[in-house]
Amino acid sequence: MPHLVRVYIRNVVIGFVLSAVFVAALLWTNVGNLWHLVSTSPQGWIAVVMLVFFNGIVFAGVQFAIAIMRMADDDGNSGGRRQRTNPVPAVVPATVPVTSEPRG
Repeated sequence: MPHLVRVYIRNVVIGFVLSAVFVAALLWTNVGNLWHLVSTSPQGWIAVVMLVFFNGIVFAGVQFAIAIMRMADDDGNSGGRRQRTNPVPAVVPATVPVTSEPRG
């Protein structure tokens, strides 16, 4: 299996685990009285499955994006002020003489 596919699958699994933990924390802290709504409704399990699934999609995407961005080669110039090999000369304003003619 290619390396990138393994990285993707691993990060998707991590994202869905994080999603399950996030939804469990939402239900545990009863945000917006969510635990009461889910536990008293006969279709509450559908809401929990949808929360885990859709948050899992988001968390997996973010997890994979972070993993891909961290794979960049580090050439020693990461951040900070970089010195240019050909510095841009300072811009010097040009003076333009303006002659005004009397009106009238």
